Amino acid sequence: MTKYYIKIFGCQMNQSDGERITTYLEKYKIEPAASIDAADLVVFVTCGVRQAAEDRVYGLIHNINRKYPKKKIVLTGCLAHQKDVRRRLKGKVTLFCEIKNFPEEIKKILNAKYRMPDTKNKLCKDYLEIIPKHSNRHTALVPIMTGCNNFCAYCVVPYARGREYSRPAEDILKEIKRLIKKDYKEIVLLGQNVNSYKSQKVNFPKLLQLIEKIPGKFWLTFLTSHPKDMSSKLIETIAKSKKICEYISLPAQSGDNDILKKMNRKYTVGHYESLIKKIRKAYKGIKSPTEDLIPSPAISTDIIVGFPGETKKQFENTARLLREMKFDMAYIAQYSPRPETAAWKLRDNVSKSEKARRQKVLTDILKKTALENNKKYIGKAVEVLVDKELEKNAKGLPAKALAAAGHTRTQKKVIFSANKKIPIGDFAKVKITKVKAFGLEGTIV
Repeated sequence: MTKYYIKIFGCQMNQSDGERITTYLEKYKIEPAASIDAADLVVFVTCGVRQAAEDRVYGLIHNINRKYPKKKIVLTGCLAHQKDVRRRLKGKVTLFCEIKNFPEEIKKILNAKYRMPDTKNKLCKDYLEIIPKHSNRHTALVPIMTGCNNFCAYCVVPYARGREYSRPAEDILKEIKRLIKKDYKEIVLLGQNVNSYKSQKVNFPKLLQLIEKIPGKFWLTFLTSHPKDMSSKLIETIAKSKKICEYISLPAQSGDNDILKKMNRKYTVGHYESLIKKIRKAYKGIKSPTEDLIPSPAISTDIIVGFPGETKKQFENTARLLREMKFDMAYIAQYSPRPETAAWKLRDNVSKSEKARRQKVLTDILKKTALENNKKYIGKAVEVLVDKELEKNAKGLPAKALAAAGHTRTQKKVIFSANKKIPIGDFAKVKITKVKAFGLEGTIV
């Protein structure tokens, strides 16, 4: 029996794509392998955001070709369309295909052996219609849109995934209802620009309201929002919801207006700061449906350091933004030039050592603000979704205690002890006794 192995790089959208690829391959009796070595077919779901991820793909494919020259390799994801990638891997990759074309393109190398159906009898007309084989049994990733129309100067996504495409609302609702019936506890909506979702008369706030009405106890969250599409209606919808988690991802990318303009981000620092204040204000006086504390939502951001031409003064503006906005989390990355993007034509004139220094400065600021935010949890009982069991005598917990790890509605990671086993995927009430910058510790109530 032929076996496959999927290697996924990058974001949650790529992970979701991998789950749909799994369904498609197993539909035709191709079984999963435990490793690349044991597979006859290897599928790479690639990420084009950073050069480091691209280089890892090159290294892995080179090693596979050297050890197993007859192994079939499929390359999809954000690198599949790039001419330079195709040139470099010519003769090493069996098939290059964009993810949206995967159901049709894969037949080119499998048809003869597996007698897969022709176009008239294909599994679906849209790869997002494939029911995924979820890798997690209690948290489900649900893409609601793909592609992007923004053309940020540093980003390859519009070229890799094309223009924005929003799934029909009825398809999304059907998928989520099916998941809730299977006892999924957390639904994560995905999109490169999730809050620009619009299908016929249903925009993103309306979609959230429709999901809110689905019966059952479950958490709802989403990734990632663009500041230009964070409307007052959306903020109001999020704050008033009982199911939408008190967590918002809102990438700033820079705290300097000139750099934001060069990035083609279409907003100012002042506008971004006003959004953060408006979000926090919207939650005042609203008690969480499950926690003892009135929530101030956890807010995360994305930051790029060392964008072409970024001066030390412009970087200091970004550092100021982090100090003043007091984020719970920030994903800080060093600028990496990407082919096809507008910034590719700019001189990458900030040295690697200076990028690393700037990244460390922001990380140190983040540690302080995140720790300060977490202190409000001490002594509070919060609801935790259990993600995994830990070995006994986990660091920081009582000796011989049963230990588990999970996360809160605000996406805070929690390690806790209990006097009995708590099933993975269950909700647990945990009293927080200790906090760190990026995690909480406690005991089950």
